[in-house]
Amino acid sequence: MQKDTNSPVIFYDGVCNLCSGAVQFMIKHDRYKKFKFASLQSKAGELMLLSQSLDPVRFDSFVLTSGEKVYLKSDAALKVAGMLPFPWKLLGIFRLIPRPLRDSLYGFIARNRYKWFGKKEQCMLPDPSVKERFLD
Repeated sequence: MQKDTNSPVIFYDGVCNLCSGAVQFMIKHDRYKKFKFASLQSKAGELMLLSQSLDPVRFDSFVLTSGEKVYLKSDAALKVAGMLPFPWKLLGIFRLIPRPLRDSLYGFIARNRYKWFGKKEQCMLPDPSVKERFLD
């Protein structure tokens, strides 16, 4: 599937249990099906990272693209939360915390995500009912 430039796309670590769980959460709560998804390990993920001069081999953030804008780390997480319905959009209040502090906490969780939540051998395969929301 080609990237729909009108849809925000969430690029995530497809082998991370925390990240895969977050994607499942977003799918469940995205009642208007705004978001598309692609793992960072996919061809779409690799091309997006390279287009932003980001290292596709060693990357510890999920990424949100919305139109021409790219959001990383806590900015991406809070932007996604803000695009979800109530009450999740209330998490946007955390944007009041300075980015260096937010990103520091984000980085701590990202560095420990495999240790705390585990890692899969391969990316999850989307359920057929949501497969159209995933980019190849």
